[in-house]
Amino acid sequence: MTKAFRHGQILKIIRSRNVFTQEELAGLLREQQVETTQVTLSRDMRELNIVKTAGGYREMEREAPMPQFASLAAEFVQDVRLAQNLIVLKTSPGHASSVAVALDEEEWPDITGTIAGDDTILVICPDNATAELVRTKLYGLLES
Repeated sequence: MTKAFRHGQILKIIRSRNVFTQEELAGLLREQQVETTQVTLSRDMRELNIVKTAGGYREMEREAPMPQFASLAAEFVQDVRLAQNLIVLKTSPGHASSVAVALDEEEWPDITGTIAGDDTILVICPDNATAELVRTKLYGLLES
């Protein structure tokens, strides 16, 4: 497993449930076929800015936030197209990646994932109805 994959799995776990000990987190990672040592897990948690709270481990706010999606979308998104459960965003050349990263950082629950090229972003939604809702939300951001 790569470090990036392991970090992603750690974040997915702590965002979806209350985890109170590193041992519990290590067990949940093992269920995902991610083996790690306690030392590596401690280092990962420090790098991810995860702290222990009364409600379990939580991700702390990042110090330098990425540019907000709404401002990047307003500047670079040129078209929004719907294709069943997929949305295609056309951007100015060279800007799809930064817009996609900003959208991913927003963590919209209706978006399963994004894939970016040079001037195109594929936004994947779980179903057609959800994609229509996301498209409407995107239009709303672009109109303001």
